[in-house]
Amino acid sequence: MSRKLPPLNWLRAFEASARSLSFTQAASELNLTQAAISKQVKLLEHYLSEQLFIRNPRSLELTKTGEAYLPKVRDCFDRLAAGTNEVFGRRRSEMLTIRCMVGFSINWLAPRLPRFMARHPGVTIRIISSVWGDEFDSERFDFDIRYGMGKWPGLNAQRLTWETITPVCSPALLRGDNAIGKPEDLAHHALLHVLGYEEGWGLWLRAAGLSADIDRGRGLHFDTSLIAFEVAAKGGGIALGRPSMTGEDFASGRLVAPFDLAVPIDEAFHLITPPEDIAHPDADLFRDWLIEEAELAFGPLDRP
Repeated sequence: MSRKLPPLNWLRAFEASARSLSFTQAASELNLTQAAISKQVKLLEHYLSEQLFIRNPRSLELTKTGEAYLPKVRDCFDRLAAGTNEVFGRRRSEMLTIRCMVGFSINWLAPRLPRFMARHPGVTIRIISSVWGDEFDSERFDFDIRYGMGKWPGLNAQRLTWETITPVCSPALLRGDNAIGKPEDLAHHALLHVLGYEEGWGLWLRAAGLSADIDRGRGLHFDTSLIAFEVAAKGGGIALGRPSMTGEDFASGRLVAPFDLAVPIDEAFHLITPPEDIAHPDADLFRDWLIEEAELAFGPLDRP
């Protein structure tokens, strides 16, 4: 059935003007000029063959017809907004969305996710990978898992890991020419760096007493640990392993730690949430499970 309705932009101009009793304020709200708002309201009045406003020299008043029409128009916009949200804004009611740094998602989170799904088979989640530096968008993500010192202004951070750093390499580098047997042997191999880490080779070399003997900046630099570990596993150099990132590679034998020196660091992975409450009904289930898994792997997270 055909519905003869006034153009939506005329109705928006009327509703904003009627709410504020000002064409100027309505123009500011709708990012239009005052003249454009006035013209759209006049076109609506002509369309309806009714005057909606009394235009005083410095103010507006609604006519009786305008007063009667305003709640109908407002209800129409409220219903349209609710319907739009119901159809297109259902991300939070349908799927819990977690953004996670790609290395952590593959090396630590992915092997554990089957346990979450077994415990909560009715929960659907979406994992979005990130690398470094993207702002947390609470309209798109319910959680963010991020690496750093735990200080992100305007966001809440729950520590998930306690980290150490230690060199890791292919087992093949423990044999043959330039075999690695002692820390000084690092001078014969490329050091593999990951951009974005504050604590790295400089810290470990100082702890090993080698900061003056080995150029900590030489070697190859990558934007994710995944590439560094892959190059290390192929014998292309020595990477720095962290417990949260190397468990699977150690278990498979792709990587080994040639030295016993594991240096504690302050950086860690954190669960990031916005300051306001998370609306998703499954948020607490995932957060509680994630913290439980983290404490199984790293012990109490609230260490002094």
